[in-house]
Amino acid sequence: MDASVTRTIIGLAIPLAGTTAGAAMVFLMRGRLNHTVDRALTGFAAGVMVAASVWSLIVPAIEESSGMGRLAWVPAFVGFWLGILFLLLLDSLLPHLHLGEKDDRPEGLKSNLQRKTLMLLAVTIHNIPEGMAVGVVYAGLLSGGTGLTAAGALALSVGIAIQNFPEGAIISMPLHAEGSSRTRAFLGGFLSGVVEPAGALLTILVARQLVPLMPYLLSFAAGAMVYVVVEELIPEMSEGEHSNVGVLAFALGFTLMMALDVGLG
Repeated sequence: MDASVTRTIIGLAIPLAGTTAGAAMVFLMRGRLNHTVDRALTGFAAGVMVAASVWSLIVPAIEESSGMGRLAWVPAFVGFWLGILFLLLLDSLLPHLHLGEKDDRPEGLKSNLQRKTLMLLAVTIHNIPEGMAVGVVYAGLLSGGTGLTAAGALALSVGIAIQNFPEGAIISMPLHAEGSSRTRAFLGGFLSGVVEPAGALLTILVARQLVPLMPYLLSFAAGAMVYVVVEELIPEMSEGEHSNVGVLAFALGFTLMMALDVGLG
């Protein structure tokens, strides 16, 4: 097998491994996550996603457009907004219910889906942009002729995996608390992570045919991730008293992802 293909398969599998390990915490821990811990993990995930959006996606998008001179920011600007609007559309149409919400009225179009299914759909919306981000970076790496590096792509995969670990626990443990068996809750967490490599693979297949649009695709993934952070994660990490816990965890996630991307990339 070609080395670049092997590297890509590993890169796509790493984030899923993070989600799987986190989901497995349902076998080791009892009950729901402590609210403070939950906010800290959510803040950490948000920090990783914002840093990845900047260093792994927006900065490379601008560098790829350097030939445009002073207008090098335009593709990143346009792509970012397209990503925001795409997630806004998904959020408006796909029935879903965020984890931890006590209100049984889901967002999106009306449906008769079960509460657990609605919760998993919310996670699916969350994971789509992460899969797209990994996919578009590896698509650029496979196509060649871009400034993206294997180390930078690996840094993004590892960063997403790190934030997927607590995310896997945040998914599986509430599902268990909602009445699912530990095995079913684990499978729910695992399957939520499958969205990422599947989305990444689809993105690779599309993006490799659209190499000239790579700056737009990179910033599109960044906009989609930032939408999830601002619309979902930041409100969750700031909920209730002592919201500074979420802020500190956000800063930790941001700086860790920044160090990974700059150090490895």
